[in-house]
Amino acid sequence: MRSRALAMLVVVLGVLGSVASYAAQAPKTDDSPPAELKVANRSIMVLRATLLGEVPALRAKRAKTVITEALEDMDDLTVTLDPVQNSYLVLLGAKRAFIVSPNDVDTLEYASVRQAAEGAAENLRRVVAETQEARSLHLMFKALGAAALATFIYCLLLWGMAWLRRSLLKQLPDLMHRHAQTLKVGRVQIIDANYLYPLVTRLLWLLRWLVVLLLTYEWLGFVLSRFPYTRPWGESLNNYLLDVARYLLEGIIGAIPGLGVAVAIFFIARGATAFSRRVLRRMATPGTFSWLNHETLQPTTRLTSLAIWLFALAMAYPYLPGAGTDAFKGLSVLIGLMISLGASSVVGQAAAGLILTYTRTLRPGEFVRIGEYEGTVTELGMFTTRIRTGLGEVLTLPNSMITNSVTKNYSRTVQGAGYVVDTTVTIGYDTPWRQVEAMLLEAARRTAGILRDPVPQVFQTALSDFYPEYRLVAQAIPSQPRPRAELLSVLHGNIQDVFNEYGVQIMSPHYFADPQEEKCVPRDKWYAAPAQPPKEP
Repeated sequence: MRSRALAMLVVVLGVLGSVASYAAQAPKTDDSPPAELKVANRSIMVLRATLLGEVPALRAKRAKTVITEALEDMDDLTVTLDPVQNSYLVLLGAKRAFIVSPNDVDTLEYASVRQAAEGAAENLRRVVAETQEARSLHLMFKALGAAALATFIYCLLLWGMAWLRRSLLKQLPDLMHRHAQTLKVGRVQIIDANYLYPLVTRLLWLLRWLVVLLLTYEWLGFVLSRFPYTRPWGESLNNYLLDVARYLLEGIIGAIPGLGVAVAIFFIARGATAFSRRVLRRMATPGTFSWLNHETLQPTTRLTSLAIWLFALAMAYPYLPGAGTDAFKGLSVLIGLMISLGASSVVGQAAAGLILTYTRTLRPGEFVRIGEYEGTVTELGMFTTRIRTGLGEVLTLPNSMITNSVTKNYSRTVQGAGYVVDTTVTIGYDTPWRQVEAMLLEAARRTAGILRDPVPQVFQTALSDFYPEYRLVAQAIPSQPRPRAELLSVLHGNIQDVFNEYGVQIMSPHYFADPQEEKCVPRDKWYAAPAQPPKEP
């Protein structure tokens, strides 16, 4: 009877193997979703093929029922593989657990059907071992003891970290004040402890929570791994942490060659910048190039260095970590778009600044008039130019406005340091022009700050309908004179005094008819109240 039963079992298995082989060789004709065979919270295998009309979900349900019944009936079970042509039968004791066919194999995960079947059998052996472990009271108490010990160590580490944090916070102010006093450049203290303390406390707070999260993660993974049912969760936690650490380590190691190339490009660019600076300094010597002198040397050096560093950045960009990722590319496009949309005016200002620099339209220290603004140039920058007016105001003018307006330079044609002072008066035709010129020159001689060499000059700029126009042109130096506005005020006062002394009427602003009396101020009324005469030296 026993031999007859064995013979019948062999026949049945052969028929099932033939059917399974045929089903495995037959192509898939349905779109049934794959189903995961999971027993005792552990994944055995993902079934993907439809066999004998059973979809993957039904196959997984039947296999789970068979495995569960086998685990409940017997404790000592062996897992074996029985090859049937291109498929494999996974046997649990004497029972068929499930079939692994070629259509069940994910080619990205397994190289062959046999490898997939061996992996599924190994997972099933773990289920059998963990089931036996769960039924052992001794092993469960041992797992509880290990979990309790791990929990005690975890709480002890948390308490020790809290104690260390409190100790550091108590000693931190004294340490910071003591070491902050030593960090000085000359007599200037680099770091203020009052501002550094909140930053350090926040860093310690962040470090504390990072350590707490790491300890909690490790404790949870260890405790879950002690018990059979939760062991897959603990293994997944540990594997995830190891995968992240492996990914970071591989990324760091993989980025080292690219970083080496980028660092080499950085040092090459640094050397090229220093070399170009020395070459430009030699080329700026007088008589070498007309466009390169001590005024244009600094902006030329900056532009050359900027060009070298931009070229170096473009060369090093492909070697930077993450340069090939979509996020890095998208960020680069976004930054480029923002610069192109928002920097048009900035580029225009910079171009205007370069034009002013290389054409040498303005120089610091020169007295100029730009549109309706007049003053001494104090700073000539790439984007703006600052001038100080005679009233003590500091005006910041965009360089594009300067290039688009007429600039009158009062200091460019003078002899030595200084600027030009000019003013215009209109006198009637009944006054001899030679007398007018002599009176204007006398007023210039009385004005402190106006140079006698070169000699002031008077020009008749127009012969209008009612009067000629006289223009007094003189030179002043900025070291002795007052600001231009104050000097012009004194000059205008001296012109009025001289003309009043000689009884000559100034016809400005307009002349319609001869008055009954000449519009002059007698000398005895020059200091009418509340004016005060100057004190005798």
